Amino acid sequence: MLCAKIPATSANLGPGFDCLGLALNLFNTITVEESSTWEIRLTGKYNMGLPIDESNLVWQTMLHLWEKVNYPTPKITLTLENEIPPARGLGSSSAAIVGGLVIANSLAGTPFSQLELLQMANELEGHPDNVTPALYGGVTLAVETATGILPRVLRENSHVEVLVVIPEFLLNTSKSRKVLSSQVPRPDAVFNIAHAGLLIEAFIRGDFTLLKEGMRDHLHQEQRAALVPGLSEALSSALDNGAYGAALSGSGPTLLAFLTSEHTHAVANGMIQTFTKHGLSAQAYPLQISPLGAHLF
Repeated sequence: MLCAKIPATSANLGPGFDCLGLALNLFNTITVEESSTWEIRLTGKYNMGLPIDESNLVWQTMLHLWEKVNYPTPKITLTLENEIPPARGLGSSSAAIVGGLVIANSLAGTPFSQLELLQMANELEGHPDNVTPALYGGVTLAVETATGILPRVLRENSHVEVLVVIPEFLLNTSKSRKVLSSQVPRPDAVFNIAHAGLLIEAFIRGDFTLLKEGMRDHLHQEQRAALVPGLSEALSSALDNGAYGAALSGSGPTLLAFLTSEHTHAVANGMIQTFTKHGLSAQAYPLQISPLGAHLF
């Protein structure tokens, strides 16, 4: 039997569009057991609508890796325990892809390094800001270079708490990207470069007071506000109630806020009440940055 845990991720963190992200201590688990027949079993909180045939994303990813090294497809029982909510901006597809690669690589005798798995995951998923923290853990910067993704772990863990507030509706990443402009005005580009730099400094130095300014964004959050009723108001509420900083998680609709535990209740209630005013129910989960990316156990 072989098992792997893969963390949820939050991407962008405000101004770090498509390059900054972090891993959260909320995990999907993949278990592989030898079997006389092939089967996929689903457990965990989020299973609705997930395929249990060969179109399953985890299985397709495993096949992709095995084809590269001509590894014969084994007969196995694949159990997927899904605790990361899908289509909520918490990296569920990245977790499936990264998890599939890590498990398949181990079964094949580890022909690929972690860095090579990252390149493969990015080719399949297309968003390095999600697959990098899913694989490496911590707060990460993914830099696209001529030879592939250069991963940097800015901070492995932190005492700061991460509150995620999840409105009860689905938002597909492709739909969320369609509202974004293909051109960026120069002042907005300069704004985001400066604020992403400040955000990086906040994590490297552990000075989370910089997050209030550092998490401001001019590239995607304002455009996506129309897709998430109450978005701007909920982010303002988080800051008013003591959060260091707050932003849309990935393409949404989940929001995340960095804070200390003494402010968790007030920030969560304020954000949930904001969504309620806009006709949405929401749930809040206090989490932490996970120093662990995808790992076998």
